[in-house]
Amino acid sequence: MKAEKIISDIKKGQTKPVYWLEGEEEFFIDQVMNYAEHSILSESEAGFNKTVFYGRDTDWATVVNACRRYPMFAERQVVLLKEAQAMRDVEKLEGYIEKPLTSTLLFVAYKGKKVDGRTKLAKTLKDKSVLLTTKKLYDNELPAWTEELVRSKGFSMTPKALHLLIDHIGNDLSRIGNEIDKMTLNLAGRTNITEDDIEQFVGISKEYNVFELQDALARRDFYKAMRIATYFEQNPKAAPLPYVLPLLYGFFGKLQVVHSAPPGQEKALAAAIGITEWKLKEYTQAARQYNAQSVEKNILLLNQYNLKSIGVDNAGADDGELLKELIVKMMVEA
Repeated sequence: MKAEKIISDIKKGQTKPVYWLEGEEEFFIDQVMNYAEHSILSESEAGFNKTVFYGRDTDWATVVNACRRYPMFAERQVVLLKEAQAMRDVEKLEGYIEKPLTSTLLFVAYKGKKVDGRTKLAKTLKDKSVLLTTKKLYDNELPAWTEELVRSKGFSMTPKALHLLIDHIGNDLSRIGNEIDKMTLNLAGRTNITEDDIEQFVGISKEYNVFELQDALARRDFYKAMRIATYFEQNPKAAPLPYVLPLLYGFFGKLQVVHSAPPGQEKALAAAIGITEWKLKEYTQAARQYNAQSVEKNILLLNQYNLKSIGVDNAGADDGELLKELIVKMMVEA
């Protein structure tokens, strides 16, 4: 079950006594926990009927005792157990989950992992709870997810702004959500988020960023790439070399897959390299600029300059100088 469906059902009054929220993607877990903490009970009800525990600071018996209390001046109470993965003997909650009190809504946030499927607790959760198991989104899923998040708030976003935001932040849904919230609060009546908004409110230059550097490399536009590298050199916090190199490594790694793929398999190829089909055209065009041997050479260069960035075989060049050297060797030298 998805987080949105859980919240939708609760809004409709279709509640269950136990909600177990587990897995790698904290954003969806937090989404449900925040709703449970702030939106199920009214302010007057919450004073008597909302209890919050943290796994590191509590034990299973204390949580169960709270769950077995009856609500005061309300139809139900809400008990939240945050960071349950840090609680000792968390599996002992199984006895309560097997026979929960129907007037209590227990929400458990078990972040970073899943309950061992072989345990009695896992079997009980499957049968007796609303179970949300989350996982990190693949990179090719981020654009559609971000677009839907923006749309759900009544806004839209230009394609360039979308990819600028994603390429800068990466697979951090919580931060993407926070930046979108910040922008929507500052649009002064507009409903479309542009690259100008990204530059102003997120602090990413729309002209000088890793996304534009990758585009310059893909098109073999040497002068644009050097302008961006000069900007990075003058503004070290804009794109530190340890941030730039892995992204470029990923780009050339994808080109390597493009070169090895049979023709006519666009959909499978896009899935294999973790991008959308419409974005695949950019990679196939870049593959024409760099043959398979050039791609392999550039991947080796990226490894070499990654070592230089941490002081190996580096005579004292700073990050800006190293990036410029790297661009010359990737784009100009044979």
